[in-house]
Amino acid sequence: MNDVSRQPGAGPRHWQWQARAACRGLGPGRFFHPAGERGDDREGRDEAAKRVCAGCPVRTACLEHALSTREPFGVWGGLTEEERRRLLTGAGARRVAV
Repeated sequence: MNDVSRQPGAGPRHWQWQARAACRGLGPGRFFHPAGERGDDREGRDEAAKRVCAGCPVRTACLEHALSTREPFGVWGGLTEEERRRLLTGAGARRVAV
């Protein structure tokens, strides 16, 4: 079961940014890799997701959400789960551009 203790409240103000997201309607396949996907396939999926995020008007809000809720999977706000983990732990924080 997922730990929802860090999830924002149910109020619409917590989620309104999602309605303006560039990824809205694209489906999860571009942003969440299948279990076990590695190498060029995974890198290609991540890069395609990051291209969508690059022009997104709510990229910052998306990344803030992912960091505050410790989203464990997928590309959020232009960063992969590994990149977000490095930001949160401080390791490599200077190498990852937000």
